[in-house]
Amino acid sequence: MKFRPLHDRVVVKPLDQEEKTAGGIIIPDTAKEKPVQGEVIAAGPGGRDDSGKVTPLDVKAGDKVLYGKWSGTEVKIDNVDYLIMRESDLLGVMA
Repeated sequence: MKFRPLHDRVVVKPLDQEEKTAGGIIIPDTAKEKPVQGEVIAAGPGGRDDSGKVTPLDVKAGDKVLYGKWSGTEVKIDNVDYLIMRESDLLGVMA
């Protein structure tokens, strides 16, 4: 990917939801909810504090994260859908 996020922004690739429920019911595309899990593909260098010093991000490429349903901006890079959001929009890192 030829894209580098700036400041405290991260590029997240949403992870696909399961096609079936635990009971074996197949979920059609129209009934699926927006994903809330994703993988960080790229992260910016960090935000700046009041004195101008760069504070590094807590996430890095490869981290699996949770984010809000309506967080971020949807973009398509090389025919792949990504979300670009601020680190503060992330809810947490999955262990």
